Amino acid sequence: MKDISSPPRAYARFSPLVAGALALLLGLGAVELNAAPSEAASVHGPAPLELQARRQTAAQRKAAARRATQRRAAQRRRTPPPPPPPAARSPRGAQALRLDLGSIMTSRTRSGTWSASVVSLTRGDTLFQANADVPVLPASTMKLLTAAAALDRLGPNYRFSTDILRDGEVDASGTLNGNIYIRGDGDPAFSRRFHPGKYSEPVDKLARAVAAAGIKRVTGAVIGDATAFDNVLYPDGWLDRYKGASYAARVSALSLAENVLWVTVAPGRSGGAAIVTLEPATTTIGIRGTVRSVAGGGAAVRASYMSDGNIQVNGRIGVGSPVRRFGLVVNNPPVFTTGAFHAALQNAGVAVSGGAKLGKTPGGATKVASLLSPPLEQLVAIMNRESINLFAELLLRNAVRGPGREAQGSAPAAESLLRGFFQDKMGTNASTLAVADGSGLSTLDRVSGHQMAELLGYAHTAPWGPAFHASLPVAGQSKLLRRRMRQGMADGNLHAKTGTTNNVLALAGYVTSENGEVVAFSFIYNGADRWNARASIDAMGETIARFVR
Repeated sequence: MKDISSPPRAYARFSPLVAGALALLLGLGAVELNAAPSEAASVHGPAPLELQARRQTAAQRKAAARRATQRRAAQRRRTPPPPPPPAARSPRGAQALRLDLGSIMTSRTRSGTWSASVVSLTRGDTLFQANADVPVLPASTMKLLTAAAALDRLGPNYRFSTDILRDGEVDASGTLNGNIYIRGDGDPAFSRRFHPGKYSEPVDKLARAVAAAGIKRVTGAVIGDATAFDNVLYPDGWLDRYKGASYAARVSALSLAENVLWVTVAPGRSGGAAIVTLEPATTTIGIRGTVRSVAGGGAAVRASYMSDGNIQVNGRIGVGSPVRRFGLVVNNPPVFTTGAFHAALQNAGVAVSGGAKLGKTPGGATKVASLLSPPLEQLVAIMNRESINLFAELLLRNAVRGPGREAQGSAPAAESLLRGFFQDKMGTNASTLAVADGSGLSTLDRVSGHQMAELLGYAHTAPWGPAFHASLPVAGQSKLLRRRMRQGMADGNLHAKTGTTNNVLALAGYVTSENGEVVAFSFIYNGADRWNARASIDAMGETIARFVR
């Protein structure tokens, strides 16, 4: 038996080498251990030279910071402060006014293009011009052209009429053997803004009128007629990024609720499905997806269109949450409105066998019911005071149709109409006038300051002039001008249409000067410095109000 306590000979032979190696390792270990105190010293604090170097570095950093502060202060002293907002002047005489307006216009804006014209309507002379014949983007001052064209063609008391018609006979049982039509008239007022109640109130009123006429069942279909306008729902020059915004609602002769629908989500029982509905209800747009009811009071819901035109709604809502509403721009207004009338008929107890679709009303159809709008002058006032783009699009196309509704409304026809309006009524060259829409949202519109001032001059003396004047926001008082030109001579006096986009700032309208002259003005700025342009325009408006000669 081997004695494991004694190493074999081979190991014994190398034991001196092992012993030497161990001695060497121990010696190295001693060196490392001897180094430990210096490491300990580094823990407790740096050596005096290292500490001095660090103190010098900290001092250098403080000095560098002081020098940077001094450089910034010197730079501020060398850079002149921004000029103060342009101050209004009190010109005495036409020459003084011209110089003052020119000085204010150029004193603050650092880039961009102006097109401006100021005319005394009392004396008939031009008081100021700057690039007056240069066509520029008008933004919402384009609505002045729309208002003038509509009032001139249709008259202030004109009313739009959304009609319900049938193409068959109604028997003794109340069955309509045929189709029922809803014919759009491009009525901006076909919404609960003018028909208080639910979002569906306009079509509900018409459906109740159908039921009151004794119709209980329709063997055919509900047919929506939007042929009063062309089928271009999205005007040329409207940017793609506008498409989801309510201010860029689609344009159709058959429109409802300003072409915005609401997805309404109400919580159900915990763990179950929420209640999802559309307002106004419509049979032509379906709801897909599921919203779950969960504990709590929050909500995380997403609603969006699917490729087939239906709406996908997913997410969750707390059982303690209030009802949530999500607005969506209607992609196809005539289809949506036809479906809404179909749903309203069902709610009124009128059964329809043939569903809902689009078509044209036959010439021999019999009228069943109508819903009239307020007078045109009221619609123009709302359009200008609130700058509602959809109103402008509908009114301009209706101006093309005329009071007899003979023509089809379209933007190209509107451009021809307005060019003829300027040429024939005002004797103004309109070759540079470009009209792609009625609201000024299009990037293709072009109007010069001179053309705008000429329009204002014509409107001032037109039979419909009082309605035109009354439609304009008032400085210091009305919604769009409430915070502008306050507590001066323009306050409560100047009345004008605003125009604002990312690269346009405009104001066009009227102001009475201190000596009683009625002055028409148009200031249109195109460029990136629009906030300085706004300050300049306000100062120019107040300056005209103070003008005496």
